[in-house]
Amino acid sequence: MTVSTRRFARFTSLLVAAALLLTAAPFVAARADDSATRLVETTAEDMLRTLEGRRAEIDANPRLIYQLVGTKLAPHFDFEMITRAAVGRDWNKATPAQRQELTNAFREVLVRTYATALLKYSGEEIVYQTAKPGSRDHTVVVPTQVRAPGSTPIPIDYRMHNQSGSWQVYDVVIDNVSLISNYRGQFRSTIGRAGIDGLIRELESKNATGA
Repeated sequence: MTVSTRRFARFTSLLVAAALLLTAAPFVAARADDSATRLVETTAEDMLRTLEGRRAEIDANPRLIYQLVGTKLAPHFDFEMITRAAVGRDWNKATPAQRQELTNAFREVLVRTYATALLKYSGEEIVYQTAKPGSRDHTVVVPTQVRAPGSTPIPIDYRMHNQSGSWQVYDVVIDNVSLISNYRGQFRSTIGRAGIDGLIRELESKNATGA
């Protein structure tokens, strides 16, 4: 992979802050303008203040962060679209039941990854840039940069599409490498070795062990 799993996990804590914009009301227009960027910034900073305000409570019971991400962040991601794209051409070989199991298991993997990384957020600066139209109709890209002292800024883009009147994330691009691409190679290797059911078992095993 171009970006290692370790590097991806390291910067998940940074992307979560901006992704939490999605806990707010959906955008009301399918155009990219300054209001989208302001919404990202306002909601992300509010969420981080909430996290800091409940830090002692969450430190005492870390599972609370899973609930926070699962109820506030996850509903605004299109996990079926993300899973389908990550699985790639093998998605067409899966039965409806397998597709549902894959989506549920991958959703939990991502929620756990986001939640665990959010606990490690330590005040890195997030720079919000003007949103721009996406490459397809009814899509937008919200670009951000994460800056830590002594490090090169990391660009993080949120690709969103309009789904039934509200915006949902269908990919996150970290330093020019997408979340979908980051997992596609892993998924393809597992499916080639163990089939669709093997990938389901692998994802469920990660969730069971908290990996």
